[in-house]
Formats: sequence, C-alpha cells, structure tokens
Amino acid sequence: MTTKQTSWLITAITSLSLSIGWYFYPILPENIASHWGLDGNVNGYMSKIWGLFFVPVLMIFISLLLFWLPKIDPLKKNIELFRKQYNAVIAGIAVFLFYIHMLTIFWNTGYRFDMGKMIIPAIAILWFMLGAALPKMKQNWFMGIRTPWTLENERVWDETHKLAGKLFQYSAAFALFGLLFPPYSFLFLIIPIALSALTSVIYSYYLFKKYDTNKRE
Repeated sequence: MTTKQTSWLITAITSLSLSIGWYFYPILPENIASHWGLDGNVNGYMSKIWGLFFVPVLMIFISLLLFWLPKIDPLKKNIELFRKQYNAVIAGIAVFLFYIHMLTIFWNTGYRFDMGKMIIPAIAILWFMLGAALPKMKQNWFMGIRTPWTLENERVWDETHKLAGKLFQYSAAFALFGLLFPPYSFLFLIIPIALSALTSVIYSYYLFKKYDTNKRE
C-alpha cells in the first residue's frame, strides 16, 4: 500500500467515523457506555460527545503523527525501505479503532453482545499483522523493537525482529484461546504479548553481547 493510498484510506475511515457519530448524536442519551469489564458488563460511562467523537479524533491524531514521524527520523531513509509495511501498520490501527468505535455505537443503540469476544479477534489480527511487518522493518527511531542494542547494531536489529515477528504472531494465536476460556481471556491477551516483548528485548541484548564478544576476539 502506497502512502497516498493509505492517506486516502485513513481519510475515508475517519470521515465515515465522524459522520456516523454525527448521525447518532441526537439519538443517544447524554451519557453512553464506554468501558466494559472482564465479565463483559459495562463499568464506565462518558458524555456522548466524547463517546462518539473521541475515537475518530484519536484516529486522526495517531495517523497524522505516524505520517509525520518519518520526516524527522535521522534514519528516515531506512523507513522508505519498509514503507509498505509502515503504511499497513497505520491503516491497521485506523481500522481497529474504527471497529471499536462501531462496537461502542452498536451497544449504545440497543444491540447486546459479549464485548470481549468481539474485541479479542480484532486485537489478535492487529498483533498478527504487526508480527508480519516486524521482520521487514529496518533500523529507525519510531517503530519496532527499539533498544540500545538494536539501534547500535544492524545485525542485532534484523535478527531481533525476525524472532519478534514470530513471537507476535504466536501471541495472536494464544489470544484467540481466550475465547474458549472467558474468565481468563485477559490473561491470554496480555501475558503472551508481554512475554514476547520482554523476550525480544532480552534477545537483543544477548545478540549484542555475542557479536561484540566475537568482534573483540
């Protein structure tokens, strides 16, 4: 996906999201459900102006930020080497936020469903997509496993991201098991991805020390 195509997609998604929020604004009550607990029950409310427009505004902010950051990255030439994946991540985040926004609106218009079961697959897809993108990423300051050791050594960066990509995709698969065990869905969601991130950081340090030692010898 080119940057221009991604920009048009983001514009379409945010415009649709804002339009839907505008349409439902007169219909919904002053306070709407905005947060759900692990048991699937509502445990948080906010005013409808925030509930209907916060996510679209957040979508715009994140997208603009991610489009802008490569321009100030000292390694911006490297970002162009994986620009397709970089753009896919931006689009994936926007689609994910739009999906969450729609779920919130549907719930507040009277539809009832298990919010956890609706969100978990979306998060799993997002993590799987990130896992697919990670091995393609080159050294940069804003996206990827950015540790002192990956940023110092290109080989450490590349090998760390190959492992991280697999771990993120495995985490996406584990997250889906949460659908089978609703009381523990949060654990299936958080623990694998946290361990994947921690393992990637430790692995980057291990590789750096390994190659540094070999260099000295």
